[in-house]
Amino acid sequence: MNAPDRFAAILEEYAEYLALERGRSDHTRRAYLTDLRSLFAFLEHRAPGAGLDALSLPMLRAWLAAQAAGGAARTTLARRTSAVKTFTAWAVRRGVIATDPASRLQVPKGRRTLPSVLRQDQALAAMAAADLGAEQRDPLALRDRMIVELLYATGIRVSELCGLDIDDLDTGRRLLRVLGKGNKQRTVPFGRPALTALTDWLTDGRPALATSDSGPALLIGPRGRRLDPRQARTVVHQTMSAVDGAPDIGPHGLRHSAATHLLEGGADLRVVQELLGHSTLATTQLYTHVTVARLRAVHDQAHPRA
Repeated sequence: MNAPDRFAAILEEYAEYLALERGRSDHTRRAYLTDLRSLFAFLEHRAPGAGLDALSLPMLRAWLAAQAAGGAARTTLARRTSAVKTFTAWAVRRGVIATDPASRLQVPKGRRTLPSVLRQDQALAAMAAADLGAEQRDPLALRDRMIVELLYATGIRVSELCGLDIDDLDTGRRLLRVLGKGNKQRTVPFGRPALTALTDWLTDGRPALATSDSGPALLIGPRGRRLDPRQARTVVHQTMSAVDGAPDIGPHGLRHSAATHLLEGGADLRVVQELLGHSTLATTQLYTHVTVARLRAVHDQAHPRA
């Protein structure tokens, strides 16, 4: 089912609100708008020709129930519920609807699963595989090594990596200025191997690919335009495929791995929270569960009375 065209204008206005006033990323805006189009299509199916004032708590619950019956995960249902609650609250303030039908809609609690992470030896093997690919000094190989090194060195999100400009680098102090969720800036350090990868890319890689379309973008593609996060994900998956026994992880898996290895190395939880750009400590605490799970697995395997 497709959302009726009569809702296109309100969706466009809401998208501007998410971008300009809430500072939501392109990815988040697309997800929210997709959820709302699904809801509006459900509304059209239930009440053809009806306006947004026909939305009600029972209808919202019926829509979520239909999503669940279609196999949507609890985390997906939670996001869709949040998307609707944010929209209806805005619609009331905007005067589009008189009352908020989602004010009493409960957000389903998602089951927090332990993320797939690399062992430290696997992470080092992945970096070595990226180094091997860059030995011929091919510009794209130098870029790909830099992508893998910087994601693991800093734990930043792939969208944050692809959004970096050259001026966001402080190579002297080995720091990045990152624009994260909600347009919040933070400063993230990186190590010497990442500095080497960055220097090689800026010296021998980027100049060979840069065009008038490149602007200040740190990462660019073969045609000189700013790199898309999907291309960066492909780079990470290809690198992981060269590591025997490693899980097939993407950029977010490298972020998980970086956080886990920091904690395993003795880093303070609040420092890791700041590095990752988490708004709450509860999100960062997920990684303590990962490290505890690893300790338990080693204990169960190695202790004679486990």
